[in-house]
Amino acid sequence: MNFTPVPGDVIGVGSAASVQFRGERKLTLRVVAVDSRPTYYGFAWITGYVVDRAGVATDKREVYVQVAGLVLLQPARRTRSAAPLPGGARSAGVR
Repeated sequence: MNFTPVPGDVIGVGSAASVQFRGERKLTLRVVAVDSRPTYYGFAWITGYVVDRAGVATDKREVYVQVAGLVLLQPARRTRSAAPLPGGARSAGVR
């Protein structure tokens, strides 16, 4: 499954994404940013936090990876936009 990582996604980075992440060097990464500058086709610079089995961030990393080799472990939480208030009323404190 191909996907484009977005901030909030938790991804697996292994040898399919880069030879430097094989074996014990595999990472579980919570994405903070995906650099928009052009790179080689199919590759990206991704900044994120390495997370342990409990989901606790242990280190910040920037990795250069082949996007097709990434594994989406947990998609980012998507927030719904706020529904308009009935009758065009405004929220308290907003002018």
